[in-house]
Amino acid sequence: MKKILIATDGSPAARDALQFGLELVVEHDAEAIFVHVAPGFDVLPVQAFGVRSAMPHRLTDHDRAPLLEALKMASDYGVPAATELLVGNPADEIVAYADSKDVDMIVIGSRGHGAIASALLGSVSHAVLHEARRPVLVVPGVAVRAKAAPVAA
Repeated sequence: MKKILIATDGSPAARDALQFGLELVVEHDAEAIFVHVAPGFDVLPVQAFGVRSAMPHRLTDHDRAPLLEALKMASDYGVPAATELLVGNPADEIVAYADSKDVDMIVIGSRGHGAIASALLGSVSHAVLHEARRPVLVVPGVAVRAKAAPVAA
């Protein structure tokens, strides 16, 4: 593996994916590429008669924060990394960017909020798995792994 794309949204599951992805980068002496996808539109509160309106999302420091966190983690691992702030549908943008950079693998976190969610992937990781034409590694969160671990007798 030469290029590993690691998707992040700043969530605990994404931090687990960042850590695991960086371990892979170090192990394979690969290039790390971090991506975060900001929404294309902001949905405004419900207006009269239940009609919602949306306006184009303006990028802010909040949108860049997950990438800055990822760069800090990469620095802690002694790994140089590239970042890309994308805008739009997360799964579509992650897959399209991975294709444009011809990465060898996509690493993404799963969601794990409770018993039902433990059995199901988050919607973004699920969509990336189905859309991608390259290997995708979905990293379970620490809480999910803890629930799945067998209990010692």
